[in-house]
Amino acid sequence: MNKREAMVLLKNKGYKHTDKREDILELFDQKGGYLSAKEIQTALKDSYPGISFDTIYRNLSLFQDLMILEETELDGEKIYQFHCTEHHHHHLICLSCGKTRTIDVCPMQDLSQIDPEFQVTGHKFEIYGYCKSCQLKIKELEKKNHDSMMVSPKV
Repeated sequence: MNKREAMVLLKNKGYKHTDKREDILELFDQKGGYLSAKEIQTALKDSYPGISFDTIYRNLSLFQDLMILEETELDGEKIYQFHCTEHHHHHLICLSCGKTRTIDVCPMQDLSQIDPEFQVTGHKFEIYGYCKSCQLKIKELEKKNHDSMMVSPKV
């Protein structure tokens, strides 16, 4: 899913075009990963100074209902990204920048061996960690902090 496809879907389902909806979808198009409602509010505060969480959550809920966005939870906070319309897959999710990477491995393939009588109706599999870019930033920050602690004050 992308912004253009989402806007067409909204129109086809009879939903009104609003600048806020378009701008929210634009954020997801630009980010390429997960966003929280707070990140959306922060990004839109200059264009819409009075934008409320209610407005953001109503739109996020609508986008979820229409399968424009998918949701997951990280540290007790709901985060959202464009719904994947590709083949069945799962994600690696960077805890720092929120970017995702698709992985085709699915642990559900082995479930029939564990409990062949269990009827699966859905599942979610996500792996959390840090992308290469964020790992480098973290190492640089740690080195900087370490180096600044090593400098002794002049007496």
